[in-house]
Amino acid sequence: MLDTTTDHVGDTLNRISSSVGNAMIGQRQAIDEVLVTIIAGGHALLEGVPGLGKTLLARAFSKALSIQFGRIQFTPDLMPSDVTGHAMFDSHSGSFKIRKGPIFTNLLLADEINRAPAKTQASLLEAMQERQVTIEGKSFELPPPLIVLATQNPIESEGTYPLPEAQLDRFLFKVQIDYPSEDEESLLTRKVLDNSVGNEFNLSTVTEVIGGTELLQVQQAAAAIRIDEQVHRYAVQIAGATRSWPGFSIGSGPRGSIAMLRAARAKALLDGRDFVMPDDIKGIMLPALRHRVILSPEMEIESVSTDELLMEVLKTVEAPRT
Repeated sequence: MLDTTTDHVGDTLNRISSSVGNAMIGQRQAIDEVLVTIIAGGHALLEGVPGLGKTLLARAFSKALSIQFGRIQFTPDLMPSDVTGHAMFDSHSGSFKIRKGPIFTNLLLADEINRAPAKTQASLLEAMQERQVTIEGKSFELPPPLIVLATQNPIESEGTYPLPEAQLDRFLFKVQIDYPSEDEESLLTRKVLDNSVGNEFNLSTVTEVIGGTELLQVQQAAAAIRIDEQVHRYAVQIAGATRSWPGFSIGSGPRGSIAMLRAARAKALLDGRDFVMPDDIKGIMLPALRHRVILSPEMEIESVSTDELLMEVLKTVEAPRT
């Protein structure tokens, strides 16, 4: 049984972050953003060019959390039944049996989700939202916890099916994974080349910190974190400001406010506090909103980034002082 006092949970979460960091050199911000997503009971969309360790990040978290890991490589010919499962005829019994798909796991890596057609994408996103799937007219609950880490490559658009805004909204966070610094890359390359064949990372340095049952307790602890009314309104005002900002053609909907508040509770718990501060909202605003807004054509022509505009919006909303 996990000690769910705030200080103890915060220490446990930092040990998870450090354990994942043993394999994922650098990328501390990405690690913490994925951890916040998991604590908040959400799903994350990981975006970055190939070779930055998105698959490694997912595998490292599954080991540190000691939960079942599954992976689906999304391709143009992937069918919804390849995700959820299907009925197959058993010649021995003379009847149909249900063969469950890879979605029946705890942490699922949906690799290059934008390479599958919309119908297949929708089958995964429905499972993420409903926590169940329907196979041959029968509903099957998915085992908790369910965490989906989906990846997409930002530099290749040929042969892809971009996620619609309504489906992007299902992800709590959109996590940007950037290039490592020179020192981090130097350490990373030495670690890969150290007495190893090939270029795969050794996950033996990742230690198991908690299990699935304890993770569910952590998620419950995050749900109990206090949010003052002024802080609550602060998040709502930030999301509302994006709707009238001239640089956005579409602003964030109410799910953006909800996402910020859910993530802020997880961030507070990660920092060992039982209450949310305005700085928690500021710290998670970008990954919570960057996929819920759409730039205006003028901003796209001027190559202004979504994050730059969101930071401008944040500066115009006064944070609570008490």
